[in-house]
Amino acid sequence: MADKSAIEWTEATWNPTTGCDRISAGCDNCYAMTLAKRLKAMGSPKYQVDGDARTSGPGFGVALHPDVLDVPRRWREPRTVFVNSMSDLFHARVPLHYVQQVFAVMRETPRHTYQVLTKRATRLAKLAHRIDWPPNVWMGVSVEDDSQRARIDQLREVPAAVRFISAEPLLGPIPNLDLSGVDWLIAGGESGQGCRPVDPDWVRDLQDQCHRAGTAFFFKQWGGRTPKAGGRLLDGRTWDEMPTPRAFAAMS
Repeated sequence: MADKSAIEWTEATWNPTTGCDRISAGCDNCYAMTLAKRLKAMGSPKYQVDGDARTSGPGFGVALHPDVLDVPRRWREPRTVFVNSMSDLFHARVPLHYVQQVFAVMRETPRHTYQVLTKRATRLAKLAHRIDWPPNVWMGVSVEDDSQRARIDQLREVPAAVRFISAEPLLGPIPNLDLSGVDWLIAGGESGQGCRPVDPDWVRDLQDQCHRAGTAFFFKQWGGRTPKAGGRLLDGRTWDEMPTPRAFAAMS
């Protein structure tokens, strides 16, 4: 179904698919994989498909949930929705026709704003021209360190009204970013067992780069044992900047 979200930059989550596989360092301590194992043990029907033990885990195999596709249509009040907080819509095991169905629902509910985030930027760019992009969809890629900056170039190929970067968990400096065509950057430290610390200078540098480029900057958390353990103040203030969607008709 859908749930209210404690994530600072959204209001609700909607999971038309669940499950994923780890593909880069940012996935090493995946909160969703840990949660899926717990939900499987509790008997949650959406988390009974096991993933590959090498890259996934119990209850975290990729599964489609067409029974929840209609949920946003039933929400009367507008809301900002993070799509697939427990999966990746552009995972290779999510068929194109199903991706298109998810986008059709988003197009048919223009009162909501949808935020889609992927680590699979190559497939995103490959499929972008086969998707009908509505103006209420924000598309983002995860970039946890400098080794993943190529995902941003692939994001630029996508005709979304807002393009954004999630630098969370931020695992290293990402200097000299090309932020052209990028409207928003979210940064944050890792949380949970085995969390890797974030250097404040990495965050400051991203904020500086966003300021110079005119890109909205949102600092989510320092992280720690729990997501809120370290707070979210950067140099004495919160950074909650939000993007302004570009004029959709002017997009290529």
